[in-house]
Amino acid sequence: MGVTHNNKKTYPQTGRMLGFVAKDEVHVACEKILLVQRDHGDRKNRKHARLKYTIDDMGLDAFRAQVEALWGRRFGAPRPFKFDSNVDVFGWVRDERGMNHCTLFVENGRVEDTAAFRMKTGLRELAKVHRGEFRLTPNQHLVVSNVADAEVPRVKALLADSSACVAFPTCGLAMAESERYLPVLISKLEACLEEVGLARESIVMRMTGCPNGCARPWLAEVAFVGKAYGAYNMYLGGGYHGQRLNKLYRSSVKEDEILALMRPLLRRYAAEREEGEHFGDWTIRAGIIAKTHEGRDFHDNVAEEESDEE
Repeated sequence: MGVTHNNKKTYPQTGRMLGFVAKDEVHVACEKILLVQRDHGDRKNRKHARLKYTIDDMGLDAFRAQVEALWGRRFGAPRPFKFDSNVDVFGWVRDERGMNHCTLFVENGRVEDTAAFRMKTGLRELAKVHRGEFRLTPNQHLVVSNVADAEVPRVKALLADSSACVAFPTCGLAMAESERYLPVLISKLEACLEEVGLARESIVMRMTGCPNGCARPWLAEVAFVGKAYGAYNMYLGGGYHGQRLNKLYRSSVKEDEILALMRPLLRRYAAEREEGEHFGDWTIRAGIIAKTHEGRDFHDNVAEEESDEE
């Protein structure tokens, strides 16, 4: 996900399909992928050192062949799969083994004590007795995992000291980073969504303070990526399920400009969307933003360049 501002040789990239691997061989295949990266990755240019660039430079077929040569086996033909959601489901769930797991909402991905929630203190006390694991989600939340039935009451009691409110209801992934401005923007966007009748709709929005991509802004339907103090690059058109990269819509947007840009877009979306159509898909269909097919066209046909040409 890492990108450098104003350097079009850098770009985010989605995963490429190598093929099917039986679950008992996954760790072996991953090891061989790492070895190919070790042997063929760029060791001189840090900004070109990522696996995504190695695959793009070699070509997917050549990269796959190198992995298979080290592995001594071939990837199977891809099998159908489908993701219905990449949103964290907060609260308790029970798995097929009879173990219990509780996902906690962690605002901005930061575990800390506040006047309202003693999250850090509560989790520290829980860690003293919890026999399972703590798992970090890609959405910067926390899962208290593998809790036996007998331990559930005690864990629930301890979590009462560290629980927080649920995430922004119109954004199941919330927004990450940019802690100073995030709560203000969330409140104003909630009001904007209510104005146009979208208060119950889910739009994936993310905000980060830099382009390194830790919170995966490049996969959000709407993303604000910090470029300078108080200024953000605004991206649109990502896939709701994280399956498609977004694209630059406006550069160096000041804080007071964000709502001015978002309000008419949300109003149009409310009026023009088709049944079940997500916001990111609508921005592409409506011609607001060009579709990004994969990382190598991330910088192509950005909205501001199109406006300059016109």
